[in-house]
Amino acid sequence: MTSRFSLERILGPDGPRIAAAMQAGLKFLDAETAPGLLRQVGRTVRSVPAFRPIDKSALQDSFGGSQQGPSDDFLVGRGLFYLTEQRKLFLDCTAGHYQMLWGYNHPALCAAVTAASRAGVVWDNHSNIPQSPLKWLAHRLVEFGNAPGTTDPLDTVHLGVCTGSVACAAALKIQLCVFARTRDKKTTPIIVVLEGNYHGSDMLPQFMRGMWPGLTPRFKVITLQPNDARSLEKTFRTYGGRIAGFWAEPVMMNREAIAVERDYLQLAQQCCRASGALMCLDEIQTGFWQPDVLEYRTLGLEPDLVVLGKGLTAGFHPLSGVLMHQRDDVLEQYDAISTNGSAAMPAFVALCSLDLIQRHAARIRALGQYIEDGFASLVADFPQVLQAAHGRGYLAGLKFHQVEDALGFQRRLLDEGLWTRVHAYHEGHRTVLTKLGLLADEQIVDFLLRRFRKLLKKGTR
Repeated sequence: MTSRFSLERILGPDGPRIAAAMQAGLKFLDAETAPGLLRQVGRTVRSVPAFRPIDKSALQDSFGGSQQGPSDDFLVGRGLFYLTEQRKLFLDCTAGHYQMLWGYNHPALCAAVTAASRAGVVWDNHSNIPQSPLKWLAHRLVEFGNAPGTTDPLDTVHLGVCTGSVACAAALKIQLCVFARTRDKKTTPIIVVLEGNYHGSDMLPQFMRGMWPGLTPRFKVITLQPNDARSLEKTFRTYGGRIAGFWAEPVMMNREAIAVERDYLQLAQQCCRASGALMCLDEIQTGFWQPDVLEYRTLGLEPDLVVLGKGLTAGFHPLSGVLMHQRDDVLEQYDAISTNGSAAMPAFVALCSLDLIQRHAARIRALGQYIEDGFASLVADFPQVLQAAHGRGYLAGLKFHQVEDALGFQRRLLDEGLWTRVHAYHEGHRTVLTKLGLLADEQIVDFLLRRFRKLLKKGTR
């Protein structure tokens, strides 16, 4: 059975106008060079015809369902740039929702998907019969996950999950199941986490950050401040064998891009090994934005569990996973699974993306340092407004002294066509965040820093 589909018909009564605007938008983005696009960031592109955007009234309120007036959402994107429905050109400084590793519709990856589809790679299939790309991806992740000569390598990957939230929940279940198998059944397990942890939207990880009071499962959570070695040692000294697991994100993008220090994480690893706890590093944010692919490798760590997601498939169809030891493979087949986990085409895209990272490792390393140095220079030049530069490499944040300044600065960045995020929804949070895609170069970073400097000189509010 064949049917003829068209964007014009599928998008409803205004589909023809929307499709025409999208086509014109892509033509504009494809015709311009990066310097040409940078010169026009923040402007309205008149060559794209105006149209009436589809309203958001059918969406939930938390995603704009009650928004009044015409929307100005995403129209089309290419690389690090995108156009809005009101035809304004933006430089995306956060890689979408922190997942667009190589920007929007990377031409080599799109071409690879087309070629793979023609060759017989499917987008999805039953997880019991994984296609070749998924099986080879597991081998490659094991390869990238272990330093040469590792005596106790991570040798197993759970790839049956679609999103990072499900992967985090799977890792937590592994910690609790291993604890139950090896400890007294009457002992309540303890999970040690860092204040400001995220680890997804599943109910169990959300419980670890204080949500759902009164609906708590049978384990206890102890929350520590990141990089406070004294509290970490005291906690493990006090509770020892009652601790089932320790969790950390190497860079805490849900807490102002705080970088968890190498020495602190190495101490946590020592404490876990001494107590029998399983150390889990959540690399959903940091993974694949690294020349070494996974940041724990750069930090010289050997965790027991590593959660993977977001950048793994470069923003194409999502796929996530848990890297672990075979001895900790304790979950039954349907204990932690997504219908769209184990999908073949996303695995193929991930393999292509890993190849790109290897080919560009030197440039990725150099630009990560360039971003760090650039943000540090802003703090040095504007100490009356900026408190600190946070993050590591591509994951970067600017912390302001005053929350009103952080909010005002981010609003002005949006006016200038720079899509960033701001952490100001918890007491003490006042940090503007960026996470450039790996297509970025010094020209992009210099442009970003110049715009930051211009606005900081003018004032933030």
